[in-house]
Amino acid sequence: MNTVALAVTDGMLHFELAMAYEVFGSAPAGVAGPWYDLAVCGPGAVRAGRFGLEPDRGLDQLPRADTVIVPGWADTDVDPPADLVDAVRAAHEAGARVASLCTGAFVLAAAGLLNGRRATTHWAHTQALATRYPQVRVDPDVLYVDNGNDSDNGSVLTSAGKAAAMDLCLHLVRLDRGASVANAVARRLVVPPHRDGGQAQFVSTPVPARPENHPLADLFPWVLERLDHPLTVEDLARQAGMSSRHLGRHFRSLTGTTPLQWLLTQRIRHAQELLETTDDSVESIAAATGMGTATTLRRNFNRTTGVPPDTYRRTFRTRPD
Repeated sequence: MNTVALAVTDGMLHFELAMAYEVFGSAPAGVAGPWYDLAVCGPGAVRAGRFGLEPDRGLDQLPRADTVIVPGWADTDVDPPADLVDAVRAAHEAGARVASLCTGAFVLAAAGLLNGRRATTHWAHTQALATRYPQVRVDPDVLYVDNGNDSDNGSVLTSAGKAAAMDLCLHLVRLDRGASVANAVARRLVVPPHRDGGQAQFVSTPVPARPENHPLADLFPWVLERLDHPLTVEDLARQAGMSSRHLGRHFRSLTGTTPLQWLLTQRIRHAQELLETTDDSVESIAAATGMGTATTLRRNFNRTTGVPPDTYRRTFRTRPD
């Protein structure tokens, strides 16, 4: 039997905590044999949002578990408690498999478990994780990362935000009990057993905030009204009244990327909106977003979001009431 410990303390996110409890707390109907031995471990009575929680055991019991799961950490601007960080580190050193859900990655990073490893977290916090812990190789595009048994200790896993925590929990069940059991858990919880793509498909990409007197203040709306046109960097520079090199410097300082990459992002975002809200064919959407052909749209869309346009439409299609 695989013993699973949920490491909790004040400031945990209740959504990810409850999700892990649902997956590992009880076996789905029809699954033979013993299920996970689940324990909630904390320093005493804790609060997760507006919910009070009475742990079963103390944090000192984490090293006895086969798998330790750290739910999301609510305030990523605040360092997690030292006793939680120390207990998670001790569990890993004892050979436990350690997984974080959403912003729980900040706890793993504080414990040094992500140094030199690839990891992810909720897309809204990936930059903060990379800045605060530069030794972590943050991947902002994936739903979860499984580093496997890449050391003498247990494996380390991290998930992106919210629903991606479920993807990681089901992945752990799949590793332990096989695909059929993971599928049974997914059916009980009425969720897909596996989702394609990464969290790039869930990230909104708004036009950057800009002061009215910025040299590019009028360029962004001009571009967004002409996404169906085959625009070039020279076109954008001409409209902005500056050289292409000067345009590139302004774009980099304001958006953190190049004019062409920003333009491609806006085309993909517009394609997402059309896939969600219309019945237009992929060919029509390719023309409306300036991609030219369905082949070009599919290639760029898949590379950016991790899924083909048709898969994205099935997932996000806006349905009438």
